[in-house]
Amino acid sequence: MSGDKASMRNDVVLVVDDSPNALSLINDALEGAGLDILVALEGRQALTICQRIRPDIILMDAVMPVMDGFETCRALKADPHLAAIPVVFMTGLTDTDDIVRGLDSGGVDYLIKPINPNELLARIRVHLNNARQTSSVHSALDSTGQHLLTVGEGQIRWATPRAYALLHRAEVTEAVQAECLLPQIRSWLEHHPSEQDRMRLRDLDYPLTLKLIGYQSSGEVLMQLIDGRKPTGAELLKLELELTEREAEVLFWLANGKTNREIAEILEISPRTINKHLEQIFPKLGVENRTAAAGVALRLIASHE
Repeated sequence: MSGDKASMRNDVVLVVDDSPNALSLINDALEGAGLDILVALEGRQALTICQRIRPDIILMDAVMPVMDGFETCRALKADPHLAAIPVVFMTGLTDTDDIVRGLDSGGVDYLIKPINPNELLARIRVHLNNARQTSSVHSALDSTGQHLLTVGEGQIRWATPRAYALLHRAEVTEAVQAECLLPQIRSWLEHHPSEQDRMRLRDLDYPLTLKLIGYQSSGEVLMQLIDGRKPTGAELLKLELELTEREAEVLFWLANGKTNREIAEILEISPRTINKHLEQIFPKLGVENRTAAAGVALRLIASHE
């Protein structure tokens, strides 16, 4: 029941504008269309709101005090948790350079004031639908457990949890990304590599390789991050499934068809202790029985062969 209610919630729109008249007009139009509205008067306030309540779409004025819309949009796109939120600029700036600046900063659309409410609502519906489709693709890729990421405009726009975990393991901090990783990726893409082409990343203490999976219609590039050290067996299960060393050993032998008694003999512990480990392993993997747990382990091991 709670899931149905969650799926039926109104879309949340964050309106970022320092003009009371513009806020009033937009608020009336959006509320009449059944949308929930959040309001920020400048960029820093908008970033704070997004970190607390993630909106589905953002309507952004370009010219504001403290932090303007272009700088705010770049800050949003630099945050992996907020980068996928579509940003629509609304501004009185009409020069082509300003429009290009808005799109270059990560905006998906650019509306010139005064805003036509019907046009605004039509644009919002299009971008919300596109965002949902992108989110569905990302969720599906997340569930595969692969080290995947997308790069757009020279920045990492999205990555699976396992890709982020591998970057963390390789000690690729945000500073290392900016100074080492991203310049290499930008240089590589300038040469228009083909699908399945690989590039070994230089100047890292941990061996990482990128494989180009495909070019997307959004202009972003889908890549796979390959671990040069390739842990295997129980060590692979420990790292990828966030298990303790002993839990990983139990799961490894379970995936190899061993009974609890056989695993206990191999690890030189009691069968009762094996059961206790399995009670911890099942919820970590989101499964309910031995067969499902073994399946998770076998798929993971196969994907790294």
